[in-house]
Amino acid sequence: MTTQRHFDLIVIGSGPGGYVGAIRASQLGLQVACIDRDKLGGVCLNWGCIPSKALLHGAEVYDEAVNHGKEWGINVGEVSVDWGAFIGRSRKITEQLNGGVGFLFKKNGVEHISGHAHITSGNNGVTPCSVEVRKPTGDYYNGNGDDVLETVTADRVLIATGAKPRELPFAPCDSKTILQSSHAMTLEERPESLAIIGSGAIGMEFAYVYNAFGTKVTIIEMLDRILPLEDEDISKLAGRAFKKQGMDIHTGASVNAIETNDNGATVTFTKGDKESTIEAQKVLVAIGVGPRCDGLFDDSLGIELHRGYIKTDAKDVDEPTYKTSVSGIYAIGDVIGPPLLAHVASEEAASCVERMSGHHTFGVDYKSIPGCTYTNPQIASIGMTEQQVKDAGIEYIKGEYSLKSHGKALAVGATEGVVKILASKPYGEILGAHIIGHDASELIAEIGLAIRLEATVEDIISTMHPHPTMAESIHEAALGTEDRMIHN
Repeated sequence: MTTQRHFDLIVIGSGPGGYVGAIRASQLGLQVACIDRDKLGGVCLNWGCIPSKALLHGAEVYDEAVNHGKEWGINVGEVSVDWGAFIGRSRKITEQLNGGVGFLFKKNGVEHISGHAHITSGNNGVTPCSVEVRKPTGDYYNGNGDDVLETVTADRVLIATGAKPRELPFAPCDSKTILQSSHAMTLEERPESLAIIGSGAIGMEFAYVYNAFGTKVTIIEMLDRILPLEDEDISKLAGRAFKKQGMDIHTGASVNAIETNDNGATVTFTKGDKESTIEAQKVLVAIGVGPRCDGLFDDSLGIELHRGYIKTDAKDVDEPTYKTSVSGIYAIGDVIGPPLLAHVASEEAASCVERMSGHHTFGVDYKSIPGCTYTNPQIASIGMTEQQVKDAGIEYIKGEYSLKSHGKALAVGATEGVVKILASKPYGEILGAHIIGHDASELIAEIGLAIRLEATVEDIISTMHPHPTMAESIHEAALGTEDRMIHN
């Protein structure tokens, strides 16, 4: 007779939230199991954050060689692309990361259980949480599983199942012509034309990759500007940059229909009173993601949801425990709602298991979460946009520094961009920062630390920045809040 296995904590999902939570819990002395129905690392390591950055870097290398080599006196001659090798490299990186997470689990004593998790009960004080491990069926995003492989129990369960791409109701993804991000990441051949529905970070990153290699890219965005979550000035600058690179961008446009045919698809959209159509070999739907909890709960569990996301105390109290409405069950990351970012999931996971173990933690500062788009130029932001500052009625000062005359930017040929810092009056508390330009995703970390330490723009001004670096642009923007910029 097989003995039912029991753990202190079962983590469901092995993405940046799940594996971090599992490892941290084990470090705190808990006996931990992590259940995942697919490869370790979740969407981020397998289909999102990491492999997409490999594609983006490859696109940058190609763009530099083909379009900018002569500027450096480097004549590379005819450049050819081995598309299979290009895609293959990003997949090899995911394999390396899969193994890395597995190694970390073994090192920290985390039990990896492969299968689809189905929670049948919470901890009622008499019996522990119970989870059926089922054989997965279907694809990575939608497989629920039917056959029960085993049942495991735990004092607590932490849900970290993340999110899955949203689809257009009138044009579901078929993985051949109408694509999700995972499909666009593994195309066997580069399409001659690509229509992208949605211009958030995912849509724009794929737009950059395919456009750089010569695909005719058309972007259709329902709102009035691309990257609509960014500061308005940054969105406008990004729009100009990407149009200059050759992308067709239609904002304020609603897609009415996508009809597939032998050559690809016809996309019909309306802008104002005008209806238009475009032909594209492939269509990427990048309209955002939604919570992934299909087949996760038994109907009798009665867990509370809000707009499809699992409801926790994360938005209701100053020091959230991430408890759900069912005793013994916790949830973190994308599955509990925005902001839908890998680094948020990791921080929430660590905070959650530390608090459930009785340890003090500062927790997640939801007012200063950095966000990045890894196109070229890169876009990064943290804190409030200028419009949000105005809407809040806060008196503010602003420093806006152009990279056109910035020494390091000139040296590396990356003068397209701006650094913008917003601070309150009269003390110079940093409210937000917005960057478009070279290494923006690296530069934003300085502002994150400054906000965390409650630093002012004067603190940044009085901090010596090495020369020549892109980081000096942060210093100049801070000087700009006091009308003291030197190089603009």
